[in-house]
Amino acid sequence: MAEDKDLNAFKESHEEKVIDASKKLRVGFIGCGWIAGSHIKSFLKQPDVEIVAGCDLVPGKAKAFFEKYGVTGAKTDYASHKEMIADKSLHLDAVTICTYNRQHAEPAICALENGLHVLLEKPFTVTLDEAVAVMKAEKKSGKILSIGFQPRLDENMKMIGKIVRSGALGKIYYIQTGGGRRRGIPTPFGTSFITDGTAGIGAVGDIGCYSLDMVLNAIGYPKPLTVTGYTSNYFGTSTDYESEADAKRFDVDDFAAAFVRLEGGIILDFRIAWAMHLDTPGDSIIMGTKGSLRIPSTDCWNGTVGGPMTIYHDVAGVQTQTTIPVIESKGPGLFDRKIRSFLDAVKYHTAAPVPTSQILYNQAIIDHI
Repeated sequence: MAEDKDLNAFKESHEEKVIDASKKLRVGFIGCGWIAGSHIKSFLKQPDVEIVAGCDLVPGKAKAFFEKYGVTGAKTDYASHKEMIADKSLHLDAVTICTYNRQHAEPAICALENGLHVLLEKPFTVTLDEAVAVMKAEKKSGKILSIGFQPRLDENMKMIGKIVRSGALGKIYYIQTGGGRRRGIPTPFGTSFITDGTAGIGAVGDIGCYSLDMVLNAIGYPKPLTVTGYTSNYFGTSTDYESEADAKRFDVDDFAAAFVRLEGGIILDFRIAWAMHLDTPGDSIIMGTKGSLRIPSTDCWNGTVGGPMTIYHDVAGVQTQTTIPVIESKGPGLFDRKIRSFLDAVKYHTAAPVPTSQILYNQAIIDHI
């Protein structure tokens, strides 16, 4: 029997990709903290990349960072990102921005204005106004700007969009999403996550943006019309859960919730937590006029689904459920895919893998919670 070509379309391809390494892209790092470690490990796997420079607000940090990962010959004697970007001897093609949240917008704008492609870690920015300013620089520059939302590259995440686009759920009218951690305030990775002066936003910007992207990307990123939001930080400010020093400096959210009206008559019910007395605030649910999809939550927001998804629908008048098996990850990891997709967009002049035109709406929701 011939294979169903529609089913074939849902298969994950693992063909080895041949990368043209005849011309190397020259990349600089802005910010050399914790998340930069994930970036550099992925960049070092790419045969068509040369890491030529790095900078950090902390003197000596960039030099120590490159030494740790065995990068030699990269220049690091810069007092700021502006100095590094202005160094024409580097012949930079692109920068990856791994700074704390409040330092996302300014380096991105500076890099774009100087003709560089930019990979910018999530969240896009702290405020909507910053996001708009970055997009103006992007449009004027004509360069690639991609935002670091690697979970959407997971095959299970892609399947959510395929199910919605197939029409199996009918018209979407209600979505519940979020997730979080029973205990997961990221103080082990430094205090820049938990202070307003560096982070600006807490759980909602760290992991909440991922859960918003999961469902918004699946339904085509409709425009948010109104947002009613709530935040609290009962856990982060309590010495029952954090050290006295961390509790005293903690001034961002560790829990956020919102009720969002989206274009097209869709309601989005959102909640996210760094800490709570609960294993999960609930699975993600996409409800439609022909069926609904349940997406199991994970213990810690990790970029995929927590188990097989289920479609609830009627077949010949009988209420039934269809189980969507988990697609096991093969090939490169999600971080590697994020880096590779950005590099390919730069090399082949294709669209940004995670475009700001979409993430702007994600940022608009966060900004109004």
